[in-house]
Amino acid sequence: MDGRRAIKIFTRDESSPKNNGDSTVEVSFSTEIESLRMGAGDTFHGEGILAITKALLQSGVSYVGGYQGAPVSHLLDVMVQAKPYMDELGVHVEACANEASAAAMLGASIHYPLRGAVTWKSIVGTNVAADALSNLSSPGVVGGALIVVGEDYGEGASVIQERTHAYALKSTMCLLDPRPDLGKMVDMVEHGFRLSEASNMPVMLELRIRACHVRGSFECKDNRPPAISTQQLMAEPAAFDYNKLAHPPVTFRHEKLKNEQRLPAARQYILEQQLNELMEGPRQDIGIVVQGGLYNALVRALQQFGLCDGFGQSDIPLLVLNVTYPLLPDQLAGFALGKRAVLVVEEGQPEYIEHEMGSFLRRKDLQTALHGKDMLPSGGEYTVEVMANGLAAFVARYAPDVNTASATAWLQDNTARRTELAQHIEKHLHQPLPARPPNFCTGCPERPVFSALKLAQQDVGPVHIAADIGCHALGTFAPFSFGHSILGYGMSLASRAGVSPMLARRTLSIMGDGGFWHNGLLTGVQSALFNGDDAVLLIFKNGYTSATGTQDIISTPSDDAKFNASDKLQSLTDSNKTIENTLTGLGIKWLRTVHTYHVDEMRQTLTEALTTDFHGLKVIIAEGECQLERQRRIKPWLAGLLKKGKRVVRVKYGVDEDVCNGDHACIRLSGCPTLTLKDNPDPLKVDPVATVIDGCVGCGLCGANAHAATLCPSFYRAEVIQNPKWHERFIGHLRSAFVKALQPA
Repeated sequence: MDGRRAIKIFTRDESSPKNNGDSTVEVSFSTEIESLRMGAGDTFHGEGILAITKALLQSGVSYVGGYQGAPVSHLLDVMVQAKPYMDELGVHVEACANEASAAAMLGASIHYPLRGAVTWKSIVGTNVAADALSNLSSPGVVGGALIVVGEDYGEGASVIQERTHAYALKSTMCLLDPRPDLGKMVDMVEHGFRLSEASNMPVMLELRIRACHVRGSFECKDNRPPAISTQQLMAEPAAFDYNKLAHPPVTFRHEKLKNEQRLPAARQYILEQQLNELMEGPRQDIGIVVQGGLYNALVRALQQFGLCDGFGQSDIPLLVLNVTYPLLPDQLAGFALGKRAVLVVEEGQPEYIEHEMGSFLRRKDLQTALHGKDMLPSGGEYTVEVMANGLAAFVARYAPDVNTASATAWLQDNTARRTELAQHIEKHLHQPLPARPPNFCTGCPERPVFSALKLAQQDVGPVHIAADIGCHALGTFAPFSFGHSILGYGMSLASRAGVSPMLARRTLSIMGDGGFWHNGLLTGVQSALFNGDDAVLLIFKNGYTSATGTQDIISTPSDDAKFNASDKLQSLTDSNKTIENTLTGLGIKWLRTVHTYHVDEMRQTLTEALTTDFHGLKVIIAEGECQLERQRRIKPWLAGLLKKGKRVVRVKYGVDEDVCNGDHACIRLSGCPTLTLKDNPDPLKVDPVATVIDGCVGCGLCGANAHAATLCPSFYRAEVIQNPKWHERFIGHLRSAFVKALQPA
């Protein structure tokens, strides 16, 4: 979760008949929404992705859609919560079921002069949207169509290491990679719409993680209400035009248009508007071509060699490609003309820009030496250190007069500091620092299901488990280590289709409610039913797409359910039966719903599903509200009760040190970060004992596991009562006196 997100308490109007004095909470972007209202004369301060959001409104966008996911979640989240303001402007905002449905929204720009923007996370989102993008780019657009992609390539990526660039090449779409400066990023959004309209091509704008979260400022413009909008409706639809369909035989004409009209028009606009930036320097015999998104890191690397000052003035001429496709042959050849060598700084592989530039130079018969992946790594994120190492080789060969001692010392110092830190840790721990794999949140309702699955496999034997994208993917790490494959969001049930017929034992597929609605319903459930597959599907129903920021989905509990829940300490996920009703309507005959914290019941249900004589798809709904959302809901409610002096009961779990046998099976079965070890207080015992530390949310998993697995009875459950009643205070005093009397002097 992003640390910037504010938590706001929403309270019902006192005059409302439904108001009971309680309140609920949700992630609020009230501050960000206010910044969207800024106009000419105002200065925006904030994050890159919010600057992009503001730029869309300044560009007169008519509709915005997308699928959430870091690092671009803020764009859609903010616009969804800003619906009243979007309605004022006439901008339609839609939270889409997946990236394919978002890309399909851009079909509005094929016939109509509507500016539209959609957004999603990285290459995996583009993969899902690929079909719609191909059918969009073939006929082209008349209204500006902009796709904002969160390019989380590199060390911070949570997905496969691939690039959006390939899709721009494949489908002939413009690709923008703006320099990470808020003013430049905003300009490139506005130019993106104009470029799309000038070339009739969809435009992709990729933003790396650092660009999304870089902070800065820019001078605002007034937001532009779109000429055609939800407030200014079109009287009639466009006339039918077969040429606007991506369908033979007109697709052959589309291909000709791409090469003969659209690409030349795009190149002309890029050249006339000087979207790529030429930054001259005194060392005219060499040069560097860099993707716009890498500019800041390159400048920092050049500083280590004394080749650039703190304001970005480089001694080596730079060509900053804010548009990485299409490239301009004459611009690149002109930059290389008269230079002994040019270094292409291009993150990821294959080296599309380097290859294309090499072709341009050969066609112009220019013999300028071209370097790139021979001096820089072929894969991985281009950090400042990585670039500095590549620059060291380039400078040593083509600028031997440059003193590289300071840069070399800086790189060596960084390496030495890391080595020194590792040695310091090993010295004090007497071993290297242990790996800390990602883990479920404390109290996550998905952890007990994996504990139950561990126990169930003791009964039925090892099971092939098809994992999926989502919070539950953390089950692939210790102490569970479950999951043979992850092939796409909501694709787990589909991914076991080739495996299950080959195994004597049934397979188990796992997906979340977010993945179920994103893709799993059709690619998995529908396919399994159609083919009569004998498999088991486990759906985590926590109420939100939690892995992307706990955004609402169709099976999220309603606001009324949150406000009017009779017991705020109970899960709310059972208030929405959309998933169960959908499965029943599709024809699922074997369906069980089990609360996730009932470990023993979940264990029995899993065992039954894997061994029953019933042939067909068996679905288990693991129901338990996302702990993050639950805490946001109940903490202010409890705080309100305490403020009013009302009685509040808080559950706390602990371990009896005298009973704990030091086996620690409870920890191996749970993996909860608040269940850990401490020294045994008994001097005659060597093994440490288990203990529950601060941070425990009282979910009760440790006790449920101890019961389900028949572990030692060392766990206890205590109730901490705040603002107790008079008789509770009296009973408490009696108990304390009795216990004290039993203690030895």
